[in-house]
Amino acid sequence: MESMEVDESAAQLYVRTPEDVKAIVKHAKLDERQLTQLTQALYFPSADVDSDNLRLLELDGHMLGQIRDGQTLYFKGGQNEKLVLCTDERTYDVKGAEISNSLLLVPDLKFAAATSTSPLKSPRTGNANASLERSLNDSTEDELEVPRTLEQRPVLKVFHEYFECREIRPRFRKLGELLQLTRYSGPENEFCVEQKLLFTFSQLLDTVQCSRGQFMEGMNQYRAIELDGRMRVMEYEYEYRIINMMLGLISENSWALDEVEREETINALKGIAPEDVVAGLFDIYTTPSERCPGKFEYQVSMVSRIVAQNILQPGLRFRNEEFMRTWQEALPEGMSCDLKYLRGLGICHKEGAQPCIRSLAEELLPTNISDRMRALFKTKQRWTMEEMEPYIECFTTPNLSVSTLLAKHARSLTDGGVRYFVSKH
Repeated sequence: MESMEVDESAAQLYVRTPEDVKAIVKHAKLDERQLTQLTQALYFPSADVDSDNLRLLELDGHMLGQIRDGQTLYFKGGQNEKLVLCTDERTYDVKGAEISNSLLLVPDLKFAAATSTSPLKSPRTGNANASLERSLNDSTEDELEVPRTLEQRPVLKVFHEYFECREIRPRFRKLGELLQLTRYSGPENEFCVEQKLLFTFSQLLDTVQCSRGQFMEGMNQYRAIELDGRMRVMEYEYEYRIINMMLGLISENSWALDEVEREETINALKGIAPEDVVAGLFDIYTTPSERCPGKFEYQVSMVSRIVAQNILQPGLRFRNEEFMRTWQEALPEGMSCDLKYLRGLGICHKEGAQPCIRSLAEELLPTNISDRMRALFKTKQRWTMEEMEPYIECFTTPNLSVSTLLAKHARSLTDGGVRYFVSKH
């Protein structure tokens, strides 16, 4: 196979002939009998061929499977954002990468056995037909004339770079920032909300850099509900007040924790909060009861977190025993608090004579890994991996673990058999 450039200034396009091929083979000191019978001549695109809309994209097994299944891949990114590529399940960072050699896009190019009509010239894996090969190779040029056909193959485009894709965690921060612009704090305060900043579900999905499946996770993480066709999050104090009233119905109606009535809860708060708000929060905070079909139970982790958030006001510190006692007393009877529910919400200071607990919300920390590490070590000098994980796991990828990030941005030491991470500087 060979290529040639077309002289655009020529009055007539030069077309290579079989005789030209034979002459080139001879000049290259190749034995034509060792070549297949088909020659494909490549012609580079002329200036009037528009191929600027073509790009090379690297696909992994998941993306390739999505395309073969008829699914759609989406590019997402605002004017000041890095480009990402999303399937229905995963998100990929996209970067341009150079190719050391030129890659030619040639439609209908034939490979290997497709260029041969002779069994002697087809690819073989063993020593079959070895005697026939020797007979062919021993023949003189006069004894055997190799038939040769010539086909023209236009090059559609020459590539010197491609898009390299690397799977990343979904970028939820923008979703939270957009939803926080129009926090809902009751119908009486809606006059304060800028209506043009309200977004529908589809508008947010098109804007936020994550897949549809990951987007649904983000909506649950921020506890977003749909009000009048727009996605909203609750003002924290308002949400806590509604949830507290919903939880009060458990003891008021003598319900078991897994016998909560959905309709009765919604009806009990009519006139206090919009029905869509109560129904939306109920669906977020509860799961269907396994013991009692048709009834529900509150998720202990979510209830514990919003109660803890109400106690852990920014700037306040609590002694461990005092905080745990206050936290437990604020929960419905039968629910138990646990420090694991503070993940990404608060931290425990064990340094000093009196261990204490304070607020540290992950969503309020810097989005740059270096800035975040500085903020974390400014808050607390020594961290275990388990303590630091909820604050830096958003920077991990399938090939970049929390331990790898800590090895790069912190240094470790061991004290009393426990491994801690401290600032590098």
